[in-house]
Amino acid sequence: MAGTVAESTSRLLQLAKKCNCFYLSGFHSGECRAFVVDGQQVGLVRPDVMKELLNYPQVFQVQPEYVQLNPAFRDYAERSERVDQVLRELKAGGKFITLRGWREEYYDVRTQFNTQPLFKMDRSATCLFGIRKYGVDINGYVMDPVKGLSIWLQKRSPTKQTWPSYWDNFVSGGLSVGFGIHETAIKEAGEEAGIPKNIISKLKSAGCVSLFFECDRGLFPNTEFIYDLELPPDFVPKNGDGEVETFELLPVRECLERVLSPSFKTTSVPVALDFMIRHGYITPENEPNFIQVVELLHVPLQTMFNHPQRKYKITANGGANDAIDRVLF
Repeated sequence: MAGTVAESTSRLLQLAKKCNCFYLSGFHSGECRAFVVDGQQVGLVRPDVMKELLNYPQVFQVQPEYVQLNPAFRDYAERSERVDQVLRELKAGGKFITLRGWREEYYDVRTQFNTQPLFKMDRSATCLFGIRKYGVDINGYVMDPVKGLSIWLQKRSPTKQTWPSYWDNFVSGGLSVGFGIHETAIKEAGEEAGIPKNIISKLKSAGCVSLFFECDRGLFPNTEFIYDLELPPDFVPKNGDGEVETFELLPVRECLERVLSPSFKTTSVPVALDFMIRHGYITPENEPNFIQVVELLHVPLQTMFNHPQRKYKITANGGANDAIDRVLF
C-alpha cells in the first residue's frame, strides 16, 4: 500500500497544483480586477468578462483598478434584480460557456461566509466574477473485512451541465440560497444516493478544504464542507434526481488511481485526497511532498479579500481612493 502511494508522489503534487492553478499562477498576473460591492471586494473579474460588462455601465462600473456594482443599488433585492437582468441578457446572447448551465439556482454573495449576503446570482454565473462558492461533500466508505477501506464514488450523468460523465465524490452539492450546511448534506444524500434516515444520522463533520481553480468557464474559489459517513457493507446507493449515472465501490488503492486519472472531476480532488490523508493512507512517510499537498488543500480564501489597507472607499461619484494599489486581493 505504501509503495503505491510513493510511486504517485509527483502525480499527487501535480494534481494538487492543478486544482489551484489560478492561486499559483494567475493570482499575481495583474490581469484581473477586484469586484467591489458596497465598498468591499467580493470577487475578481477577468478581462474577457470586463469587456462585456462595459456594455452595462448603469449596472457595472469598470474602473482602472476594479469593477464595482453600481453603489446606487442599496439593498439585496435591488442588487440581485439588476445583476440578474444583465446575466440573462448575456445568457441569451451566448456570451459565456458557463451560462449554458443556467439552473435557476442561486448562490448568495457575501464579504464573509458568516456575514449578511449583499445579493444573489445564478450559480452558473458566479465563476464570471470569481465569487467564493461553498458546497458540501460526503465521503461514503466501507470497512470491508477483505478489501479493507473502500470508498464509494459516483459517475456524473452525461446530461450534467458541468463535468458530464466524470467520476466524482460519493455525494456533493452547492450551498444554495435558503439552505444550511448540514441541511444541504442531508438533502443531497437523499437525492443523489437514496440514503435512509437511520444511516444518514451517523454523518460526521470532518472540516473543509478549499481551492482556487481556473478553466475556460471562469474562476473557482471554492470551499467544500466535508462529511464522512461509514456505510454498511450491504448498502447500495440509488440515485433519485437523475444526476448520477452509476456508483462504484473501490478499495482505497484503486480509488486513488481513479482520482489521479483525467476522468475525475478536478475541483473534487481535494475532498478525496483529504479523506485519504485523514484516514492514514497518504502520510508524511510515504509522500515526500506531504506538506505541500496538505497546504494546497487549504488555500486561504477567507482572508484574501480582507487586507485592511485594501478596502475600497467608494466616493459619491463612484470613484475609489487613488491611494489603493491595483491588487487582486
